[in-house]
Amino acid sequence: MGESAASERLAHSADQSSAHAGDLEDYLSKLYLPVGSRILSGDPANRAHLHRKFGDGAHITSIDSRDLLAAIERRFRYAFRDRAVRALADNAPEFSASTVITRGQIFAIAGVMIAAATMLFLVPHRTSVALSEATAGLFLMNAVFRATLFLVGSGYRPRQPKPLTDGELPTYTVLVPLYREANVVSALVGALMALDYPRDRLDIKLIVEADDHQTVRTAREAAALHPCCSVISVPPGTPRTKPRACNYALPFALGEFTVIYDAEDRPEPDQLRKAAAAFRDTPDSIACFQARLNFYNANDGWLTKLFTLDYLLWFGCLLPGLERLNIPMPLGGTSNHFRTAALRSIHAWDPYNVTEDADLGIRLARVGLRVRVLDSTTFEEATSQLGPWMRQRSRWLKGYMQTWLVHMRSPLSLLRQAGVRGFLGVQLFIAGTFLAAILNPLLWGIAICGALLGPSAASVAHVSLVSLLIGNSLFVCLAALGPARQGSGFEFAPYGLAAPIYWLLISAAGIRALYQLCTRPWHWDKTPHGVSKSILASRGEKG
Repeated sequence: MGESAASERLAHSADQSSAHAGDLEDYLSKLYLPVGSRILSGDPANRAHLHRKFGDGAHITSIDSRDLLAAIERRFRYAFRDRAVRALADNAPEFSASTVITRGQIFAIAGVMIAAATMLFLVPHRTSVALSEATAGLFLMNAVFRATLFLVGSGYRPRQPKPLTDGELPTYTVLVPLYREANVVSALVGALMALDYPRDRLDIKLIVEADDHQTVRTAREAAALHPCCSVISVPPGTPRTKPRACNYALPFALGEFTVIYDAEDRPEPDQLRKAAAAFRDTPDSIACFQARLNFYNANDGWLTKLFTLDYLLWFGCLLPGLERLNIPMPLGGTSNHFRTAALRSIHAWDPYNVTEDADLGIRLARVGLRVRVLDSTTFEEATSQLGPWMRQRSRWLKGYMQTWLVHMRSPLSLLRQAGVRGFLGVQLFIAGTFLAAILNPLLWGIAICGALLGPSAASVAHVSLVSLLIGNSLFVCLAALGPARQGSGFEFAPYGLAAPIYWLLISAAGIRALYQLCTRPWHWDKTPHGVSKSILASRGEKG
């Protein structure tokens, strides 16, 4: 929303006044702000609270709630910046990735490596066979677990709750973090304005970095055209990550429910209505609904086709399988619909985790909350070039490594809070995702070296080769059958035969992720948007 000159002056006055930051929570929850001798109020229903607090003679001035929040944000922007980074680490340090790995985990990993090296020195052949079998077993376990999820989750459709009337629909907040994405702002706002939701109950916040001047300017120009839109400018700080930006904006969310969209997203128009009805139809313990993700540029090349198969399998089969088995579900980064109060209660996202969505799904489960899938799709832009795809996949896998390290700091606590299924799910789905990527080339190396070394290494080579054949065959079948079980994307099914090549690319990304975990754990590799062939063609540009 474009701020009027009057609200600009109010915000400036708020900057100059001397209210104590300790009252910040009360300002936000009751929507008021003292400015000199006046009390600015954004909610007439809270006037009784203000009179009790400041006396019957208090000079209360009513203003629009969005203008009031803008004034609060201007005065306390650096407090909000610090809270966006420190809230989780200060209040629940056991869940924060600000510490990459604990001393106990270092000792445990070092102990395993020393023991393995010692056994290789003392009994090299038997140890080599045992390590090969263990590696092959882990790889196969990952493949079999995914096949199980596929069988359980494919074809599953959530029940459809009764739609809500316009009068029953609550205020819904839409958070969209933007960084160096001025080129997609116009299309983004167009997609958001296509949402079938009452404008007076839509609270859209475009979140920009204050020093990203071009995106700031473009976002403000676009938001000025729509009263339900506002721009939140995040002060410079570290780590510069998407979750930090979302944490900064969350205190200003007016909605009972909050959804995250990425800059290039195009959600189905009725998605917010479906999510609101789903929340009303479920108990408060269901804190989040994850919509499906798919691509609108799937035909841009072989990589986007394989990426599409990956997403069809992940969101159409694997995540529904996790839901049906009551196993904690890692979220997908966008189109996550939350109960705003539940999200705030767990201190929102971890700004140090570069796959903050996966961590959040596990953290919700550990406090007794659950995630369900939503029968709606958001279309986004598939990364169509190998370099950006590699960086994006590396970041995702690095985040899964961070998430596993965080939640395995105290295995007994994880077991107690998430239950046996939750504990096993973290091992098989979180650790399994990055371990399979790293173990895949290792198994190929063992099989090739074993074959070259002759009969003395045959047993080692055979175990690895059998594991590779079974595991990759399962991945091929899952990739090819995923579209068929969902009734969509049939034309991409033959590309499932290239799944072993795709997995080798994921393995390269996994090795890069492991290196970055050790050297740059909180670095966020930015994925460029608005650069795919189909989007450039629609704008009359050449790729």
